Amino acid sequence: MGEEETQKLLPRLVQEGRLALLKEAISNVEDLSRDVTRKHFGRSGDTLLHYAARHGQLSALRYLVENLQMDMELFNNDYKRPLHEAASMGHRDCVLYLLNRGATRDCLKKADWTPLMMACARRNLEVIQDLIKHGADPLLKNKDGWNCFHIACREGDPGIIQYLLEVSPGIWDTESKIKRTPLHTAAMHGCLEVVKVLLERCRYEPDSVDKCGITPLMDAVQSGHLAIARLLLEKHKACPSARDVLGAQPLHQAAVTAQDDALGFLVLELGVDVNARATSGQLTALHYAAKEGHASTIKTLLSLGADLTAKDGKNRTALHMACAGQHVTCVQMLLQAGLQDSPDSTGTYAQQLAKKPSLCEAFKEVEGIV
Repeated sequence: MGEEETQKLLPRLVQEGRLALLKEAISNVEDLSRDVTRKHFGRSGDTLLHYAARHGQLSALRYLVENLQMDMELFNNDYKRPLHEAASMGHRDCVLYLLNRGATRDCLKKADWTPLMMACARRNLEVIQDLIKHGADPLLKNKDGWNCFHIACREGDPGIIQYLLEVSPGIWDTESKIKRTPLHTAAMHGCLEVVKVLLERCRYEPDSVDKCGITPLMDAVQSGHLAIARLLLEKHKACPSARDVLGAQPLHQAAVTAQDDALGFLVLELGVDVNARATSGQLTALHYAAKEGHASTIKTLLSLGADLTAKDGKNRTALHMACAGQHVTCVQMLLQAGLQDSPDSTGTYAQQLAKKPSLCEAFKEVEGIV
């Protein structure tokens, strides 16, 4: 077998842990062992150390480091080190081996992710503990301003959250570059048990906002996580009528994301006004639902008492929004509900915005519209 064929074979032998064949292949080609120590394979630019760490092949990893003297800080095209790979895949024996041999514990890959962040993304508590015990810094942030606590809150393991708070009590007090807290993250991703821990152990301000004015309650509502929304209302005294930078309330955001159950919760249980207007544009939830083309949400809002004839700041009804978006089903539903066409502030009728033939037919089907 020639040198080129042998080098193609090596990554497979490493990832399969076939150490005897690997040694034989390397010894059979002159100067191959020297070339292997700096060789990058494939589009990813992985070295043999990357393959060994990713696939948990400790014996191969030890051979490459101790016998071939490979540099443990070699990085691939994403700037991942072997420690990143071992931590990400949860291979604790490989992680410990690399750390004990002096691998850089807080090395950075692209986007400034550390091995600890990658372990948090995989919800591997033992690897997280090993990295921190060997000096990994839990407070480091990636390019988005997230530390490992943000990442752990997104993944939703309360045991990991408890551990990180024990080893770094102030780790919760952090914001991303767009001012999102770990509480925002946990609420958005529906991590109820994590939210419970955060409310019990951390001192987040009620209705803290990110750069868009979004609160954790808004994140929960627009993602449909009603158990979290209830918890934030009861334990954190969140405001169900808070507004984002565009003046939209949770009601409007739920209409945008078609969270019909959340709309019912806000209106029927909390008494939020179904016809409340966003301060920017004076849009109602019905306008937002029609703009996005959510026919089921329009039906829900109408059943909750939404004003069919409500007009925004430009004198447009929900019918204008539905026609502008070419949402045929929404147009049909609004017309059948009795909404009459009327001009907006520029004198444009909703029907004039209709481009699809099926939209024109929808108007013709409703008596008295044309």
